[in-house]
Amino acid sequence: MDKDITLKQAEKMMNDGAAILDIGGQSTRPGAEQVSITEELSRVIPAIDAVHVYFPDAIISVDTYHARVAREAVAIGASIVNDISGNADPDMLATVGSLGVPYVCMHTKGDPQTMQKNPHYENIHRELLDYFIAKKIKCREAGIKDIIIDPGFGFGKTIQHNFQLLNHLELFKMLECPVLIGVSRKSTIYKTLGVTVNEALNGTTVLNTIGLMKGASILRVHDVKEAREAVRLVKAIL
Repeated sequence: MDKDITLKQAEKMMNDGAAILDIGGQSTRPGAEQVSITEELSRVIPAIDAVHVYFPDAIISVDTYHARVAREAVAIGASIVNDISGNADPDMLATVGSLGVPYVCMHTKGDPQTMQKNPHYENIHRELLDYFIAKKIKCREAGIKDIIIDPGFGFGKTIQHNFQLLNHLELFKMLECPVLIGVSRKSTIYKTLGVTVNEALNGTTVLNTIGLMKGASILRVHDVKEAREAVRLVKAIL
């Protein structure tokens, strides 16, 4: 970890209006190889420690699907656990419950190596709602009080699946949990528009705005300033 780069990035994001800094040590791109827990810890813990020391008021989320990483991250300054695996580690829910921190529960189909190989749903909205209803019960049983729902755009979903989810995002309101969406610069945007990932900011803002209008409470983004402006404008409208 380059401490100076980490702190400069954290400072820029906070100055641009980020409410939460999400720090992780695993790539979750389709086809990405997993690193060991030891390697993940060596990447995540120093970064969280540095950000927490220099910016003690920052709310830090640890992006991990390992209970051990979550436990050590919270001990050093993280205050949210963001589990993109949908609970691959059987110890995760009990760990988060014992830590007493919010839990981001994401839906995914498969792992980064397999999730984009012909994902299929009979009814994507019903399947995800059933999944989150069951997961919410398990979270409550584990003692987790604050649950954040993430439909997992791009995680085991085709472009069409992603548009279907966004178009009916309001259905997730019945879960009575905040909804987080992460569509920033994803292939759904740049492949649909026929642009590069570097040219996907405008498309990202469009989908973020639609998500906010349909009930999203949290945006997971690369471009904080533009996302913050979308949030302010949607709030002004609503």
